[in-house]
Amino acid sequence: MPAAVAAPGGVPAAPEPPGPGSGSSLVMVLDSSGSMGDDDGTGRTRMESARTAVGTVVDGLPDGHPTGLRVYGADRPRGCTDTRLVQPVHRLDRAAVKRAVAAVRPRGDTPIGLSLQKAAEDLPQPAGGAIGTRTILLISDGEDNCGTPQPCEVAEQLGRAGAGLRIDTVGFQVRGAAREQLECIAAAGNGRYYDAPDAEALGRQLQRASQLSAGGYRFRGEQVEGTATGAGAPVLVPGQYLDTIGPGEKRYYAVGLDAVSTVDFSATAVPQPGAAVDTFDALRTGIAYGAGGSCATDTAHFQQKEGATPLTSAVARIPAQEGTRACDRAGRYWLVVERESKKGSDAARWPLELLYGVEAPLAGGVTPAQSQPEYGEGGRDAVLPAGDPRDVRGGTGFNDAEELGRGVWRDRILPSQTLWYKVPAGWGQQVRYDVEFANEPTVERGTSTYSYGATRLFTPARFPLTGGGEFNSTTMYNGRPSAIRMGGVPVAWTNRYEYRSDVQPVHTGGDFYISVTLGARAADIAENPQIGVVLRVSVLGDELVGPEHHAAAVAEKADKKADKQGNSSGAGDSGGTGGAGWTGIAAAAGAGAVAVVIAVLVFVRGRRGRAAQTTRGSA
Repeated sequence: MPAAVAAPGGVPAAPEPPGPGSGSSLVMVLDSSGSMGDDDGTGRTRMESARTAVGTVVDGLPDGHPTGLRVYGADRPRGCTDTRLVQPVHRLDRAAVKRAVAAVRPRGDTPIGLSLQKAAEDLPQPAGGAIGTRTILLISDGEDNCGTPQPCEVAEQLGRAGAGLRIDTVGFQVRGAAREQLECIAAAGNGRYYDAPDAEALGRQLQRASQLSAGGYRFRGEQVEGTATGAGAPVLVPGQYLDTIGPGEKRYYAVGLDAVSTVDFSATAVPQPGAAVDTFDALRTGIAYGAGGSCATDTAHFQQKEGATPLTSAVARIPAQEGTRACDRAGRYWLVVERESKKGSDAARWPLELLYGVEAPLAGGVTPAQSQPEYGEGGRDAVLPAGDPRDVRGGTGFNDAEELGRGVWRDRILPSQTLWYKVPAGWGQQVRYDVEFANEPTVERGTSTYSYGATRLFTPARFPLTGGGEFNSTTMYNGRPSAIRMGGVPVAWTNRYEYRSDVQPVHTGGDFYISVTLGARAADIAENPQIGVVLRVSVLGDELVGPEHHAAAVAEKADKKADKQGNSSGAGDSGGTGGAGWTGIAAAAGAGAVAVVIAVLVFVRGRRGRAAQTTRGSA
């Protein structure tokens, strides 16, 4: 059974502050209508409980996170234009926000639609093309009673206006039509509805929504705009890029490939966490040539409909040894990304992070080691580290993933959140880990409500690994202890000629990435704002100096990175004797410019013919 993790008391740990130019910001929109003066069942008014909850929210936000406060119904007994920004959105001033909310007195009507329009104007536009999460957090105890503009229509317009805006709603002691309206606003605004039947739940749900916004994915890359067809597509060189994609769209990017290098391409779509998605909503990548020719395709699905999470699809062009296939030729190719969405799914544009890398062939005369398609000692029954866990804070995405060495690590995760870690592994090594979700106190109906926990392992080129039937990447979660086992096969150069999607991508060393996700419905289960999670991480096998046959083990180095207990982290060497390392930033070899004799692959298993095209899912 997974180890239970006791939830610490008090305010949960705040996420790291956004970096300069991240573009993230938050404006809370607080219902100050007359009904907020009613008793909430504890002897306090709803407004008094809301003030306390807002204070807890700002205490838990990262230092400096741009935050503001708008109220409606606070200035006049009646009036559908009664909405006012009482604290502008700028660098977080906790004392100023608390003073502003303390001065609010509930009086008037409930002009939610107009307040949403004004709140969107309150949020600053990201500077310099940055992609960030701009959040409107609406707290209400009732429905709009003004009628014009209609709140759901406003939310839909705002949600479609561009990437990065989300509207979360918290219903404080609402039911019936009021709850339905708040749910509609959140769904149309790329966000989530949080139910707060009492004051304690109000504080908990506000913390979740605000910290999820502040901890949004940190993007990195050069801005680029793909085209709807191959004609006029921007030409990419190896590197990392940013774009956006809407429902039903295709994006094309042109590349010039030589005849001998392996080419890797991944696309990570980052919808707003928890936004409405269908199980079979898809992100597809491909490498195309000529008039409709295809070298490889990959399709990733959410495989759940609780709410959106980052979704990654990846493909590779791997030249055959004989070099006789159409995709082995030097020339112009296109990297393609396509998005498929079902009716009712999130209609916003999604940010795309693209990674295009080139792997040089082995140097002439180098014989690679045999492929390693079996899990061996790294299977389900592998013995992983034990002992007391050490605290760690996962990153928001690939770019700020927290590095882990061998050991036991403890973190905390929000419903709808995905945390990221990286584990270095070199030639001949394999990553193996367990994820354990904690035993948490539940709300009254928690034991009959189920969510899920999930994890993914990604290669240095960001290929999601399937587990190959050895592992299952998800588990049900209802507040009771639950665990997932996951791992990859050993890193071997010739794995690229294997056909299985859990083996073929594991063909060069470097940083392997671990994502951990908690489902959106966990917000209806756990009493604590965050849920404990433990990772038991191991890197099995001796690291080898290179990909060649009979390569020696890497000698221990005095400056080799170690974890906090002094244990080797197993840092990977993606170069090694004979080269053939992977890089997303190396200069691309011009078409036809490289003439390298590839070594005879005497140890390759006879499955090359099926290695060029794969289709797989991604949770």
